Amino acid sequence: MELHIDRGSSVPIYRQIVREIRGLILSGTLPPGFRLPPERRLARALGVNRTTVITAYRELKAEDLLDARVGRGTEVATRPPAPVAAAEATSFPWRQLLRDEGGAARDPLLRDLLAVPERRDVLSLAVGLPAPELLPLAAVARAQAELLVEKGAELFLHSPTEGVTAFRERLAALLPARGIRCGAAELLVTSGSQQGLDLAARLFLSPGDTVVVDEPCFFGALQVFRAAQARVVGVPADRDGMRTDLLEGMLARHRPKLIYTLPTFQNPSGSLMPLQRRQQLLEVAARAQVPVLEDDPYFELRYEGEAVPSLKALDRHDQVLYLSSFSKVLFPGLRIGFFVAPRVVCRQLALLKQAMDLHSNTHGQWLLERLLASAAYEEHVARVRVAYARRRDRMDEALREHAPAWVRWFVPSGGFYIWCTLDREVSPHRLAARAAELGVSYLPGAACYAGEPPEPTLRLNFTYLEEDRIGEAVARLMAALEGAAREGAGDQGPRTATPPIV
Repeated sequence: MELHIDRGSSVPIYRQIVREIRGLILSGTLPPGFRLPPERRLARALGVNRTTVITAYRELKAEDLLDARVGRGTEVATRPPAPVAAAEATSFPWRQLLRDEGGAARDPLLRDLLAVPERRDVLSLAVGLPAPELLPLAAVARAQAELLVEKGAELFLHSPTEGVTAFRERLAALLPARGIRCGAAELLVTSGSQQGLDLAARLFLSPGDTVVVDEPCFFGALQVFRAAQARVVGVPADRDGMRTDLLEGMLARHRPKLIYTLPTFQNPSGSLMPLQRRQQLLEVAARAQVPVLEDDPYFELRYEGEAVPSLKALDRHDQVLYLSSFSKVLFPGLRIGFFVAPRVVCRQLALLKQAMDLHSNTHGQWLLERLLASAAYEEHVARVRVAYARRRDRMDEALREHAPAWVRWFVPSGGFYIWCTLDREVSPHRLAARAAELGVSYLPGAACYAGEPPEPTLRLNFTYLEEDRIGEAVARLMAALEGAAREGAGDQGPRTATPPIV
């Protein structure tokens, strides 16, 4: 039984539960006699108070949709339900008509993550967002004023599918600092890196094809590959990223169409792949003739140590597709990312993109071009590096103060996240319920695995919250973790499509 709860909605949660269960009964998804979960178990699974579920069940019983039988619990009524409002009785059967692309349509995790910034009652350690208060708004205001005078209506018109030419030329001038040399013709602007992942999946993967990923993996990429109905095979990773000593055998065994990796401050683990392992990955991929999709949104966010060349910078066979974004450094709402790829690949990606959205945000491209051309961009990057390093260290300090002895974590040298591993089994449903009660969010590590995770993990973001709120957020989450552990490791409650408040 899958219930979709929108915690940001103005509709009370008990009414949402009523609506969801009523729809499942009237559509025939829940047949007469179907036994519903006990109130306490469903409340745990949804992360709500038991009274909320009791109230919902009571209303459904009043509508003659449910029966409560001693010794049998709560069941869908076997007699025909009493007439309901005409609008509900004749509702169009949308759910039966929707395509389910490899189960991706049932996973609300990314949608819920994007809704978190509107929640004022939750301290979020889940979202992968930059700090709003550090965005360079004054520089944006100046650039905007200049562009309105210089470009006028051109800012708001269509632009080439490949991207605004001046912006692509500016990117080509920026990339040598990353060791990448290319021309505008080898660049494609995307509506964020998420669209880039989708375009790559559409171009290279057919249903049943295999894609190899580092594991744990960015959950947004897993969603894309599953939606493409690809078979996702995870290569175990350690603190140095994907284990290349295992990769060659896996390529021979599975013959994948694509290798996907995030080697620099990986999401979710924060790992940084060293130079030697990067070279090994490229050698193995070249022998197997498999293209590599390098996702690199965190390159600028290095807090200590020397920069390691990207895979694209090391690529001697022109087989690396390089994907990056400005969403982690600057403005996620502009949705501007970019591909660096051979011209023949860029042309095909552009044709696919043209069918999707014609082109990316024209105004956003001009705005970024102006910021990149000024000193404002480098000044902003320098400022957030200092601020995020302090927040990372504050989170490490809070974990050392509040985390139980059976929690281990890795402090990265860059990026957005601290990756925690639990040396004790904790029910994910109990943890979700307790975290919801305490008003703190996190990303369950299980979302970042193609298969069953080897151990319980959590991903914690340290960039979004202000530095003085990180300690309280960590304290709440560790209290929830210890409370859930005291209740036992049993996986109580049914699995639903409602994740923790992320």
